[in-house]
Amino acid sequence: MSSSMDNRVLALAGVAQALQQVRRIAETGQSEAATVRTAMDSVFRIDAESPVQVYGAVADLAQGLRLLHNYFRSQGTDEMLPRLALAVLQLERRFVKEPATVAAVASGIEAAARQAGTLGDSAHPDVLSALGGLYADTISHLRPRVMVQGNPHYLGQAGVVAEIRALLLAAVRSAVLWRQLGGSLWDFLFSKRAMIEAVERALR
Repeated sequence: MSSSMDNRVLALAGVAQALQQVRRIAETGQSEAATVRTAMDSVFRIDAESPVQVYGAVADLAQGLRLLHNYFRSQGTDEMLPRLALAVLQLERRFVKEPATVAAVASGIEAAARQAGTLGDSAHPDVLSALGGLYADTISHLRPRVMVQGNPHYLGQAGVVAEIRALLLAAVRSAVLWRQLGGSLWDFLFSKRAMIEAVERALR
């Protein structure tokens, strides 16, 4: 996994995987602990030397890679997921142009990382609450706002809302990484075949 496209699809898989959990929690109130932990770990690994190190291992992105594969082959089953992903990619463009917001998020992530270290779990409810609060105080004020639809019963629960916001923060982090690796929306128009091939290499 060394080519630029191979690296870019890993970051994009990180976006998709975090947002799939957002969709799942919004609809069912439940998340997959291991997948949420992968997303939270990626938020804290700011200085990792490669995308693989950001997420831990390619295998930890298998869900996201399969989502991309299905999307590129027009076999996706959740119509809301691509819309959420596009909103996050647009939000990332706005986010990186707001230095004060970027600085506030970086400071908040440092504090949450210390908390995660003390608790010994990057996906501890207290850490999710801290990261969710950070998102609410900073990125959520930017436009376009990412609108999450789901079951009102679950979307009315503070813990569910905090976890959704923490995962949206993780999705934005992956979107930032994707851009840093040279990704752009043009990839979807002109590099679709290369992206499919990169996804298939990663899934082998």
